[in-house]
Amino acid sequence: MDKLLVLLGPTGVGKTELSVSLAEYWGCPIISADSRQLYKGLTIGTAAPTSALLERVPHYMVGTLGIGDYYSASEFETDALRLITKLHEDHKVLIVTGGSMMYIDALCKGIDEVPTIDETLRKEIYERFEKEGLEPIKAQLKLLDPVFYNQVDLKNHKRVIHALEVCLMSGKPYSSFRTNTAKQRPFEIVKVGLMRDREELYNRINMRVDQMIEDGLIEEAKTYYPYRNLNSLNTVGYKELFKYFDGEWTLEFAVEKIKQNSRIYSRKQMTWFKRDKDIFWINLSEENSTSVFNKIISLF
Repeated sequence: MDKLLVLLGPTGVGKTELSVSLAEYWGCPIISADSRQLYKGLTIGTAAPTSALLERVPHYMVGTLGIGDYYSASEFETDALRLITKLHEDHKVLIVTGGSMMYIDALCKGIDEVPTIDETLRKEIYERFEKEGLEPIKAQLKLLDPVFYNQVDLKNHKRVIHALEVCLMSGKPYSSFRTNTAKQRPFEIVKVGLMRDREELYNRINMRVDQMIEDGLIEEAKTYYPYRNLNSLNTVGYKELFKYFDGEWTLEFAVEKIKQNSRIYSRKQMTWFKRDKDIFWINLSEENSTSVFNKIISLF
């Protein structure tokens, strides 16, 4: 049976280089499961594969969208499955790597079918969010879908807004679409999670942010400053620098907030991934690169 290695883990853990080495070993391409690397131009801030890495191994689903394009985990599931089917014609093993939790779950387990949201409705709700804040949207969601209201992270505006979009678009509670039934895939999925001791991971994240600044993140963010209200730019690294450009924060404070928010995101990723009992975990703080490489190869 064809196989799919899903190499996952928190931001900054070291997925990229390892995935490239494995892809070179198998002679296969890599499919990105990073919801922000999909957007063309957001290269430094999303730690997208460098041109040198792209020359070593073909990457798919990197830089394929415009920053104003709407894209969902459901669309990723459809597009990734179609791509995997095609690539499996020439490669018995393929690699998916990334840290976007919803995208990985959508690919491996499937995502519940929800209505496509009309762009006019989406724009209206986001304009309301900008003018009135999240509280009235939460109140409306509570009225239309009290079940999901009691389940959702009420501080996560994107999930609250999406649930309300579905309620208004379909006339049904968003929770009625959430069956959580895992779909079968026509290939074997091997999930490998990479982790590090917390202090080491945090140091790596901090150093990576410093490197991004050195590589030109400020200039990259400045290019997209006029588009700062787009969902694609509501992303760690850009949103903090936008506050610096607005004069709200100093550059030093903005950089520290990028580091802090990246560390917070890494904790959220680990909390999410730890619920999945199918993941084979490797602590990179305890093993050298050769050992890790051989351990993964042995799974195949």
